[in-house]
Amino acid sequence: MAYVAVTGGREAVENAAALLERNRTAGDSAVDLDAIQARFGLLIDRVMSEAGFYAPRYAALALKQSEGSPEEAVFLLRAYRSTLARAYKSLPLDCEDMTLHRRVSAAFKDIPGGQFLGATYDYTHRLLDFGLMDGDMDSAKNREEPADKANAAPIKAPRISRELRRESLIADNPDSNSEPYDVTMNPLPFPAERSARLQTLTRADTGFLSGLAYAGLRGFGPSHPTVGELRTGELEVLLPHPLIEGETICAGGIVVTEVESLFSEESRESTREAAGDPLRRMEAGQGDRVDKSTAALSLGMGYGIVFGRQDTKAIAMSIMDHSLQTDGDGILQNQEFVLLHGDCLEMNGFISHLKLPHYVTFQSKLDRVRRGGGEEREESGDAR
Repeated sequence: MAYVAVTGGREAVENAAALLERNRTAGDSAVDLDAIQARFGLLIDRVMSEAGFYAPRYAALALKQSEGSPEEAVFLLRAYRSTLARAYKSLPLDCEDMTLHRRVSAAFKDIPGGQFLGATYDYTHRLLDFGLMDGDMDSAKNREEPADKANAAPIKAPRISRELRRESLIADNPDSNSEPYDVTMNPLPFPAERSARLQTLTRADTGFLSGLAYAGLRGFGPSHPTVGELRTGELEVLLPHPLIEGETICAGGIVVTEVESLFSEESRESTREAAGDPLRRMEAGQGDRVDKSTAALSLGMGYGIVFGRQDTKAIAMSIMDHSLQTDGDGILQNQEFVLLHGDCLEMNGFISHLKLPHYVTFQSKLDRVRRGGGEEREESGDAR
């Protein structure tokens, strides 16, 4: 469907494109691609995450081309990604090998390896800095790292969840070692296995995912989490060596944010044990009732990982991951609802398509309304 029926046809479309270019290049100052990449890191991280394509330079280019529109930039970046050949397949990454830039826990005060805030807006005053209106190049000297930090060894730390698993407080997910399902090359099946759900969630629209997680926290989800560990840092992407078996080569590094959220939940095994034999309970007149006070508690875990520095999205992803693992009839436990409606490209594309011509379908609706109105008036006249 296209705007061929609009007055002017092709000429109108070309003029619209020219006006768009005029708006994009308005003003006397050109937007430098290096400045976008250096100064709009959080926006670039969001675009890369929703596009499923780690390419900061191309993300900056897409933002420049789209006048800073995240949804249009995601469209451009994902379209370009689809044209690239897949020459290699990287090895699984272990976030415990991450060179940490930031690491916090809301569950424990003292954790092995320590906590450090890193670069975050969490503790800043949300006040406009009018000094930035005159530029901020004078702050360049503040960006130089002290010598002791520049020469410091990379910071790494063990996962908190490893210690909890050692105490058997968290059970391993049965899907952890399964072969990942690639949602970019195959249609999303239902019910979707966990690897497919995680891939879909990490590419979901940030606002949509955060809204769902917020709804879950307000009572529309199964439970409320505690952030066991949030870590941001750099991971090396390793490839199998093409010539030497057993060796690897580093293809580069990516910055990611990973979150493991902890949920208090009833152990399924303990609940079944507490329920006892269904036949005996029925004979005792208890029906299907279960004494939940005797069911042991355990810790469930939700997982989130996204490109770049995106605390909120990673936490929201971990909440929705856990929500989709739980049994229930809630809307946030419905895989089709959560996974099919959060894709930035499909969501914005389907809404935007309403601007395209719908002359035939609307005229049909209009005719039915007119006929219905006439029939109603005739029936009213007969009644009188």
